[in-house]
Amino acid sequence: MFINKVVGARSKKRKRKQGPAPEPTGAAMAADSTADWMGCLPICLRQLPLSNLAIPGSHDSFSFWVDEKSPVGPDQAMSIKRLAKISLVKKLMKKWSVTQSLTFKEQLEAGIRYFDLRVSSKPDEPGEEVYFIHGLFGIKVWDGLMEINKFLAQHKKEVVFLDFNHFYAMTYEHHTHLISMLQEIFGDKLCQTACVENVTLNYAWENNCQVLIFYHHSLSEGYTFLWPGNKMPAPWANTTNVFKLLQFLETTLGERSKHGAFHVSQAILTPRVKTIFRGLQGGLKNTLVHRNLPVILNWVKEQKPGVQGVNIITSDFVELIDFAETVIGLNSLLIEE
Repeated sequence: MFINKVVGARSKKRKRKQGPAPEPTGAAMAADSTADWMGCLPICLRQLPLSNLAIPGSHDSFSFWVDEKSPVGPDQAMSIKRLAKISLVKKLMKKWSVTQSLTFKEQLEAGIRYFDLRVSSKPDEPGEEVYFIHGLFGIKVWDGLMEINKFLAQHKKEVVFLDFNHFYAMTYEHHTHLISMLQEIFGDKLCQTACVENVTLNYAWENNCQVLIFYHHSLSEGYTFLWPGNKMPAPWANTTNVFKLLQFLETTLGERSKHGAFHVSQAILTPRVKTIFRGLQGGLKNTLVHRNLPVILNWVKEQKPGVQGVNIITSDFVELIDFAETVIGLNSLLIEE
């Protein structure tokens, strides 16, 4: 199984003396997949709170496609909206708005289980339709959620975290439409709110739930399947300096035990205006991400999950340098304990 493969790799790296590993059976090799890594975890990890496990996530998870022909989103300043009347500006915006290359399905197959979601209405569009947004509008929320639900229907033991943490141009009607959509699509897969420490994989499987939805809005109080946003804190470093980022991640990890919640370590760098102008044509991936990901991944490799350790770690362009596999592999340290 996948986690056993990672355990073996980490043990070898630490040069511990062990006997020869048994040859994997056909069934074990078939299960050796990031698409089913939660279902493949050893029994001892299935009874730990999900808040104690290391879980890979993606930043601006939906941004694998944004529409440069759409209006600039309400998440942008008026000065950007004025500049965007020049067609070239939107092309450049797209280079810096896209933070992922993989679709929801591809991210799930790669092992990603936490999704950072930001949604908006289109101010000039009638009705209650909502879209994903990061500077420019992405796909309809309905379409993205349906893709996630289809994966979960085929992978019954996988559990996902959907973190709706930013809302733009959303009226009460837009919110109720979105919440109804969540109920309609996921139905019995929705995990009811509970004490964070009680939510384990065994708990999820026994209750046939696969989706935890975090809704950073006061309306969450009226629905038992909407977890309040304060149960998913995701402190943001807001820096272009990778060493300041790592220092920030260490500091906020040290404070997580106060909250009795899940915890997101946002292992991402945020471009400033001058960063964008210096790397105008390169975009986020070629300017900030490629250069700094190896340093960030080395920090990830040094972490340990658990009450005082990492929980969810997010990254841009999650397909690069074995990010998801590295995060999942940290769970082997819990087995060694």
